[in-house]
Amino acid sequence: MKRLRHQTRPLIAFTASALLFWALPNISHADSSSLAVLSNAPEASINRNTSPSAISSPAEITPFVYTNQEADLWERIRAGYAIPDLSNKLVDNQLTWYSTRTDYILRTVQRGSRYLYHVVEELEKRGMPSELALLPFIESAFNPQAISTAKASGMWQFMAATGKDFNLKQNMFKDDRRGVLDSTDAALNYLERLYGMFGDWQLALAAYNWGEGSVQRAIKKQQALGLPVDFDSMSALMPVETRNYLPKLQAVKNIIGHPEQFNIALPKLENQPYFVTVEKTRDIDVRVAAQLAELPMDEFTALNPQFNRPVITGNSNTKILLPTDNATLFKENLSKWQGPLSSWSTYTVAKTEKIESLAHKLGHKPEFIREVNMIPASMLVKAGSTILVPKSEKAPDQDISPEIADKAQLVIEKGIATRQLHYRVGKKDNLNSIAQRYKVSVADLKNWNNLKRDNVSAGQNLQIQVPVLAKSRHVTVASHSRQAHRNKAVASSGKTLVANARSGRKPHG
Repeated sequence: MKRLRHQTRPLIAFTASALLFWALPNISHADSSSLAVLSNAPEASINRNTSPSAISSPAEITPFVYTNQEADLWERIRAGYAIPDLSNKLVDNQLTWYSTRTDYILRTVQRGSRYLYHVVEELEKRGMPSELALLPFIESAFNPQAISTAKASGMWQFMAATGKDFNLKQNMFKDDRRGVLDSTDAALNYLERLYGMFGDWQLALAAYNWGEGSVQRAIKKQQALGLPVDFDSMSALMPVETRNYLPKLQAVKNIIGHPEQFNIALPKLENQPYFVTVEKTRDIDVRVAAQLAELPMDEFTALNPQFNRPVITGNSNTKILLPTDNATLFKENLSKWQGPLSSWSTYTVAKTEKIESLAHKLGHKPEFIREVNMIPASMLVKAGSTILVPKSEKAPDQDISPEIADKAQLVIEKGIATRQLHYRVGKKDNLNSIAQRYKVSVADLKNWNNLKRDNVSAGQNLQIQVPVLAKSRHVTVASHSRQAHRNKAVASSGKTLVANARSGRKPHG
């Protein structure tokens, strides 16, 4: 049997901020007056946006209550299987793929062990089939930092537009598409809504991957031809990714259901919460939070992947997740801590400018500002953007305001190509006249030449970066011309150029 290539493995990427946290200076003090409230259960208090009319009534979803608390979590998941099984050649192909990759299965299970209990709990509260807890296996390999080539993000792989529809905030400081609590709540809301629309879990899953509008159009096409409207019957109308989506879930469901048949020994998962929530109202550096909880940074980030920057902004809705024992340690250590919790503040950019100019103005190295804010080289920061900067030693210990934290955006654009000139200062020259002559700013002149004052001396040599717009256009045209010539040569030889791209899941509708 020819092995089917795995079509939709996500492009796994860790945010630069997760790596940056390791490089930031260690902070030895925090403010013990900032009290954290330790909750007793890992529940999210999140408003659900799905309209009641879009979700099936309680009579349509029969609640399942698991009572054997002695069994492990795998038994609990198996007992709640409720989606009709799919059996066809595509399922067989996916079973072959997964069952011959034991290491991949076990790595994914290890990652998912942090989150599975919470997902199963939420499914049971809603009366939803427990095999839906295995869906992140297909979407992201249970990696909340996963990013697809289509920019779908998180454990449940939400596109930006769909995430906004389900109240998943995406700003400079956090991306709730990656948050364990928020994204799980949104994903189950979405699946509930889809089941309410189609009355069929298999079609609901197809719509989760393909978009509800696409499934609705396929149903109308089948009905017009007098054909059945189940997943198997309509699979020929679906793109390859969606056609294989449910077979992948079925394959994983079969392996988890009977691992011994595939010579796989699943690790035992305790039927109890892995984490609890800690509510907080003050800003806290990520490194400080991990230090107080006595957790390695990678474990803290795995539970709290939604935070984009090295500071977690605080308000009444801010929660961090910690293993139960570490949450207790966090509370104890916090009560003994002295000094500031956070070392970061914000700066609003008044006009579009280069990082070098901003850094000179703020008294920091350009490389530092660029790294902290994840700004690529040769990019301009647009007016109105918010950047993260260290707190001044003279400034009061104030948190970032909720308004800034909620609305902060960093907008960048590609800078204009420049070339360097060397200029010898004349007797009548000053910085202002030189800046006007070359259409640059005095701040740039000072930054390029490490000048602390506005004075220059006759005979002094200055470096000036001047735009080279005409040259850039010439290079671009020449480049396109060479590519066109190459394409023509390839075409004449009978060869074909193919670009591959994964479409990703479209926003619903």
